[in-house]
Amino acid sequence: MTSQPAALNARAVIIGGGPAGLMAAEVLAQAGVPVELFDGMPSVGRKFLLAGVGGMNITHAESHEAFLGRYGARRAELQAILEGFAPAALREWIHGLGIETFVGSSGRVFPRDMKAAPLLRAWLKRLREHGVNIHTRQRWLGWNSDGSLRIASPAGERAVVADAVLLALGGGSWARLGSDGAWVPLLAARGVPLAPLQPSNCGFEVAGWSRFFSEKFAGAPVKSCALAVAGQPARLGEFVITASGIEGSLVYALSADIREQINASGVATARLDLLPAKSLQQVEQALRKPRGSRSMSNHLRVQLGLDGVRAGLLRELTAADTYADPARLAAAIKALPLQLLRPRPLDEAISSAGGVRFEALTGQLMLRQLPGVFCAGEMLDWEAPTGGYLLTACFASGRLAGQGMLTYLRTRPA
Repeated sequence: MTSQPAALNARAVIIGGGPAGLMAAEVLAQAGVPVELFDGMPSVGRKFLLAGVGGMNITHAESHEAFLGRYGARRAELQAILEGFAPAALREWIHGLGIETFVGSSGRVFPRDMKAAPLLRAWLKRLREHGVNIHTRQRWLGWNSDGSLRIASPAGERAVVADAVLLALGGGSWARLGSDGAWVPLLAARGVPLAPLQPSNCGFEVAGWSRFFSEKFAGAPVKSCALAVAGQPARLGEFVITASGIEGSLVYALSADIREQINASGVATARLDLLPAKSLQQVEQALRKPRGSRSMSNHLRVQLGLDGVRAGLLRELTAADTYADPARLAAAIKALPLQLLRPRPLDEAISSAGGVRFEALTGQLMLRQLPGVFCAGEMLDWEAPTGGYLLTACFASGRLAGQGMLTYLRTRPA
């Protein structure tokens, strides 16, 4: 008969070994509080490591106002969180681990070697030196009737009694790395106010590519273009054609606005400018030049440099008779309507929106419904584009939650 793991009494427990959980563990351990950290995966920081593939974009060096603006509707809440650990402070913290950083041409901040693994190794070494006990393959299943934590491991389930707990389980994207949203029903059952998890920084499906277009251009990048959705200024960048729609950095930057328009109206119309460097008048003037015996495809290529996937998009999304009218064709080139029906599934998204509503939390990220239980990271109801904004807020919220746990432990009745 297999014996069950022994119950554990702990001063502070962290559930989740991503940036938010690890940062809270550091705050507590450096203050002399014993920390037990549990993570369901075979090793901690898995999503952090995958996010660093191709270059670890840790934060951004733009102005404070511009940086805060990236958090959209939750700007005020994130401003309060970032006050204690702004991008400059995060860079100094990284330097303290012996990792140099630099600012790229776009303003994004990277470790000097562009890799996430050396940073994580140095951080885990520091945490272990401060006595943080890290338990992997240990999944949180909720609470027992006596209030203790249910922790499942390959050896069986055990109860963990903690004076303070941080839940830092991530959002609902990338389930294979541990962020599966399984915590949602557990908190909902305790009456914690939650916003539904939705995909963010994700691709979208279109009303339907033709078979010819999909087979020819799926995987092709659309460069040097601009995309706009209603009520928002156009953004410059590039994206990629997929078999069912569009994805890529330019789409991700607009994903929150696109998703919310779909939620409100059932569809979102994006306007694609295929030649953002030229005015509508310049495009029309070029189209009106005689083309002689040249085909329209060659005329577009010679006069405007419009060919390949951009010319393919124009053909795909424009009525044939438009090509006979230079004014209409110029208008289409400058504002090609793209109907977007739905985001790609949550598990394909880079991150998720929704989660624990800020109204459910104190200023130090403790759940009002559950004194002594804190939340941080992507579990909270906020979102941001890629570019270092996601990671910075996860680090900062973990730090704030760790400080909140310290305050709670020091002031709670014995």
